[in-house]
Amino acid sequence: MSEAFARVPELLAQHLLLAFAALLLGLAISLPLAILSARNRTVGRIALGFASLVQTIPSLALLALFYPILLSLSALVGGGIPALGFLPSLLALMLYALLPILRNGVTGLATLDPAVLEAADGMGMTRWQKLWLVEAPLVLPVLMAGIRTAAVWTIGAATLSTTVGQPSLGDMIFAGLQTQNWTLVLAGCIAAAGLALTVDALLGLAEHGIANRKRRLVWGSLGALLVATLIALAPAMPSGKGTIVIGAKGFSEQYILARLIGSRLEAAGYTVEYREGLGSAVAFNAAAGNGIDVYVDYSGTVWTNQMHRTDVPSREAIVAQSGKWMRDKHGLYSMGSLGFENAYAFAMRGDDARKRGITSLSDLAAQAPGLNLATDIEFLERPEWRSVRDAYGLKFKSAHPYQPTFMYKALDSGEADVIPAFSSDGRIAASGLAILSDPKGAIPGYDAILVLAPKRANDARFQAALRPLIGAIRVEDMRQANYMVDRDTGKQSPDAAAAWLAARLRR
Repeated sequence: MSEAFARVPELLAQHLLLAFAALLLGLAISLPLAILSARNRTVGRIALGFASLVQTIPSLALLALFYPILLSLSALVGGGIPALGFLPSLLALMLYALLPILRNGVTGLATLDPAVLEAADGMGMTRWQKLWLVEAPLVLPVLMAGIRTAAVWTIGAATLSTTVGQPSLGDMIFAGLQTQNWTLVLAGCIAAAGLALTVDALLGLAEHGIANRKRRLVWGSLGALLVATLIALAPAMPSGKGTIVIGAKGFSEQYILARLIGSRLEAAGYTVEYREGLGSAVAFNAAAGNGIDVYVDYSGTVWTNQMHRTDVPSREAIVAQSGKWMRDKHGLYSMGSLGFENAYAFAMRGDDARKRGITSLSDLAAQAPGLNLATDIEFLERPEWRSVRDAYGLKFKSAHPYQPTFMYKALDSGEADVIPAFSSDGRIAASGLAILSDPKGAIPGYDAILVLAPKRANDARFQAALRPLIGAIRVEDMRQANYMVDRDTGKQSPDAAAAWLAARLRR
């Protein structure tokens, strides 16, 4: 429990800064727009319509949409615009904050007593004086209600910024979900909820102070928020020159390998930080854009998803050709295979496979229309699935994506009959799963390869720190390390599994 909560302060600071930055940007845009909308009905309809439209987009999708937009914009201006991390998170959360502030502001201005405004005109006030001295004080209580709503929404949605590489309390939630570390999930949820409730309470005090003309209450509560922001700012600032960003996709093996890489770099004198829970395409493009320094990819993923190759040569050929392609096309440097493969391997419950007489994908194809398929989140959209499906004519009764952990749970519980398991997953042997052979060779090799960003391609010191990992991890050891994290009882943290794995590297 204490280990999980030990991660809270740093991530809480990052979360707070991101949410406050988005909220302030939302205020900067919403307030003048609310005034303009209250004066002009056409502007009001367009502005409120746009803000309402944004709310119909799921927050995760909104975050993801900024990735290709910023990537295209960066390419258009010759680079320099980060497509991952803080900027897309800031923009998406800012859009989410618009509606409650804008709507409350417009409603407050539109419902002011006309007699009050006429009195202000009668006193000879200018438009600016009338806005500042009459309209603003009257609208402020209503506006504060909108700001409080926007603050809670923004803090809650900021947990999703993990998916685009921005550290937040979502790091703990996503990592905990993947590794079944419910303490980590709980710690992340409690911290995010506590932050939202605290900020809402402080803004509520400010709202009460404004309504009752208690200036000390207003400035005291807002001052507390300012102090919290300043405290968060110090540790959340970039660590400076020498900080290495290690990327990881969203499953246990990636968390373990990221920690293994991190431990070696820290031993070499580097300061490291992690960007976890990234999708395959996001991780690849982040490395290509120098957004992360190093991560572990899989040769088959690069082969099919990035190179769009459908042929299946030998594992060695895929590693060599994908490495050359990454260097030529993107400036990425593949240091080589870590020594093990993590390929897709279709699996069934052992007793069920024996009962049905299914030992290969060819056998599976004949019975697939009566079986349910569970996959990880990406698989059904990956070219590997299309390749296997077309090669064997697979057509299942149903196909549903899950987080990898829950994909295995679905198979165990009988909700699914077949899954595309990961060949280095320790749960295959522990659960007695039957791996189906691939007689047509439709699934390519998936050697784990160490990929460096272009800025590290010629960094001899950096590479020297990581070179001992090349070819040093046995698949049996990787399975055991994965199972240390993925098991239900006797569970270990990714850090502990990485330390165990480090002691078993081939010398």
